[in-house]
Amino acid sequence: MSNLAITDHEFNAISQFFFAESGIRLGVNKRSLVCGRLAPRLKALQIDKYGDYLHFIEAAQNELERQLAVDLLTTNETYFFREMRHFSFLQELLAQGWPGHVPQIWSAASSSGEEPYSIAMVMAEQFGDSAWQVDASDLSLRMLDTATRGLYPLSRARDMPPALLKKYCLKGLGQYEGYLLLDEALRRRVQFRSHNLMEPVVTSKKYDVIFLRNVLIYFDAAGKKKIISNLIKVLQPDGYLFVGHSESLNGITEQLVSVRPAVYRFA
Repeated sequence: MSNLAITDHEFNAISQFFFAESGIRLGVNKRSLVCGRLAPRLKALQIDKYGDYLHFIEAAQNELERQLAVDLLTTNETYFFREMRHFSFLQELLAQGWPGHVPQIWSAASSSGEEPYSIAMVMAEQFGDSAWQVDASDLSLRMLDTATRGLYPLSRARDMPPALLKKYCLKGLGQYEGYLLLDEALRRRVQFRSHNLMEPVVTSKKYDVIFLRNVLIYFDAAGKKKIISNLIKVLQPDGYLFVGHSESLNGITEQLVSVRPAVYRFA
């Protein structure tokens, strides 16, 4: 079943479905990804054609399978303290402080949770037991479920400073050998929710820092502009937006000014 062929028509139809659900366009180079991710579901449901699977997930009563299909097609690759320079700069910002309040930080595409937990470690080092929280969101319910558990392969911590690994992580034993479990007190500091970046942000908060890294590359220009417009509405004046090092906001908005590689300030 994993070698089941997908026709041009089926691939285009699934691409349109995925774009409607997520705002992400699947290029023709993603055919093998679509087959590899969805073929096990076709096998489990005893469906022989990708077109038939698409009809199945578009039915109102199959909403859970539709969400699962979106989850499977969403690329999630992350690890703790990815792009360390960002976390060093965040540490500098936190040390300078924000007048009158503890900074509000949002990991807007949190994937399986490594990014917001990395942010939380930096916050914990700066603010200790005082009142602070990290908000985190993702489109994928499957990724959010993984994130709330806080259980990861040790390989995801390859860039985590050893002192933080020792302080905030428990090493797995027995059946969990080769894994780490994040400290429960740290996990409670991160609040996860489901959010589609193409939709307006429903919150009364204004964020001092928003992380949106390695996400915009999956969207066309119109999608990027819509997402950034949504985020600017909940970003504090002089707040910061972090994007991936392979991403740029050139031509997307003039409201955000580059202050260092892949970091913008709302001027």
